[in-house]
Amino acid sequence: MEKLEVVGANMLKGQVRISGSKNASLPILAATLLSDKKIQLSNLPKVKDIEIMLLLLKSLDTKIKYLKNNKLVSIENNKKNKTFVSYSLVKTMRAGILVLGPLLARYSKAKVSLPGGCAIGTRPIDIHLKALSKLGVRYKIAQGYVYANAPKGLVGAKIKFPKISVGATENLIIAASLAKGQTVLSNCAIEPEIKDLVNFLNKMGCKINWIGKRTVKILGVKNLNEVNYKIMPDRIEAGTYLIAAAITKGKIEILGINPQIIRTEIDILKKVGAKIKLKNNRITIQGNKKIKNINIKTAPYPGFPTDLQAQMMALLCKADKRSVISEKIFENRFMH
Repeated sequence: MEKLEVVGANMLKGQVRISGSKNASLPILAATLLSDKKIQLSNLPKVKDIEIMLLLLKSLDTKIKYLKNNKLVSIENNKKNKTFVSYSLVKTMRAGILVLGPLLARYSKAKVSLPGGCAIGTRPIDIHLKALSKLGVRYKIAQGYVYANAPKGLVGAKIKFPKISVGATENLIIAASLAKGQTVLSNCAIEPEIKDLVNFLNKMGCKINWIGKRTVKILGVKNLNEVNYKIMPDRIEAGTYLIAAAITKGKIEILGINPQIIRTEIDILKKVGAKIKLKNNRITIQGNKKIKNINIKTAPYPGFPTDLQAQMMALLCKADKRSVISEKIFENRFMH
């Protein structure tokens, strides 16, 4: 059994450059299935979910090469990829369902395993399926698999999500990129990782525009381009380092991330006593000896992210007075 051994307690100090975003990489990797042109991605993080997604793409006959000391990944799809995704590949990775949209967009059919369990709470895919059905998809669920097809191909539509869903927003944006005509999606999630996905798709030749805070318009295209794309930095990793500096009363400099995408987290850390300076794509934080109490609740972006809730709880354990954290995203996220 693997373990992490932490020797402390020491003040954190120094500089750290933020890795590429896992949550941006996964939908972008899924979206590469739309194209049979060469795609090169840089700044992919070295984490298990990315390894599994690359294995999933390989299982669909995608050719993957590692270039420049594994810092660049080259992706090429066949004219005709496979359209079956087995449970063995998605049992530990929720993002596997994101290949459903691009497979339907390109081949009008797919058989994709339902995602594996998630310890922090349920993540139903009914929002994905009901939205895809409005693009002309017929589906059934049998023996743990989604069987889906679009007899007439995908056709654009107006779709309002019943609630904000990151995964459903990503799946529908990807699928609608090759659909016939115009699609308008409303009540979308607007996480920076979704904006990164849209930037990638547009660079590849798609026609996607935000026409409101949570509304996006997609004009389906027939042809896509070769593309080189750099994945955005990981805001959760950046937030974790900032909180760790606050906990240890350390001083660190975060490099390579736009502070505006973690504005909420920075403002909260300032309120609990941390001293933070912003300059271009760098953030300097000095932890304070005294931690102030605060009440926070998790929420969809631009609210406080659920992925930083546990780290924030550790910090607030050092406050003199009572703090209250309300988890509004996942029902089991207090297991820590």
